[in-house]
Amino acid sequence: MTTTDSAAHPRFAEALRELGLGDVNARVRAFPEATRTAAEAAAAIGCELSQICKSLIFAAWGPPGDGPGPEPATGEPVLVLMDGASRVDVERVREALGARKVTRADAKAVRETTGYAIGGVPPFGHRTRTRVLADRSLLAHDVVWAAAGTPYSVFPMRPEELVAHAGATLVDVRERAV
Repeated sequence: MTTTDSAAHPRFAEALRELGLGDVNARVRAFPEATRTAAEAAAAIGCELSQICKSLIFAAWGPPGDGPGPEPATGEPVLVLMDGASRVDVERVREALGARKVTRADAKAVRETTGYAIGGVPPFGHRTRTRVLADRSLLAHDVVWAAAGTPYSVFPMRPEELVAHAGATLVDVRERAV
């Protein structure tokens, strides 16, 4: 594991500078092997799985009963920030958004929306501005780790700070234990 000023994706490094978070660049950690999954990232960092902040893109279609005519082919992108030990409950996301339907976005939509590939999507610094929901479970930790724009790099941040910089709304959207 290395810590360098250049481990973050250039777009994300620039977003950090624009947000006045240039010091975070120095805390980005790069790994020789990809950390595309939360489990891989937690193992590489040596932290709890729930300390990983997953950045997941979903597609949401308008409110129930929204207008006549055929449904659009693609929904509005929505970013959901979730702790690495939990799964997103799509029905709870739909309810939080007041949407008619919510689905996971495909890899093409993720890249078009964020500018990053799945496995490297950071919580902010995206190509386009999207609505952001953050699950409250992230607040259970002093520090969480999120992707820095590549499948090989992560950065630490206080969860409250991460939620604020992402412009996220705090919600409860993780799957409930059965």
